Amino acid sequence: MRIHLTSVFVDDQEKALRFYTEALGFVKKHDVPLGEARWLTVVSPEAPEGTELLLEPDAHPAVKPYKEALVHDGIPAASFAVDDVTAEFGRLSELGVTFVQEPLTMGPVTTAVLDDTCGNLIQIAHSA
Repeated sequence: MRIHLTSVFVDDQEKALRFYTEALGFVKKHDVPLGEARWLTVVSPEAPEGTELLLEPDAHPAVKPYKEALVHDGIPAASFAVDDVTAEFGRLSELGVTFVQEPLTMGPVTTAVLDDTCGNLIQIAHSA
């Protein structure tokens, strides 16, 4: 068994697609119209057949309070592995990405937390 698909709830799929591709560097995998929304997934360019991230509309009434509570408490909706958190923090900061936690080393793990512009906090992490 392996993870095939996971999702983040976003308040605007088009804005999310731009952020996740242009800033974070993912590539679009699927873009299927579904009425007002789309089945919109991105993948890592390093693993185009790997785990897909669904940019899921946050229209369900339970989602917005859930997202707000996570952000209020500083809890990331997802965590992405990077080779070097400090370097990625610098690259993303130059692109105008807002971080709510700068790189922080905790034993063998370094993390940073960013705002995805779509209502979520996202953690980037690497292990030494």
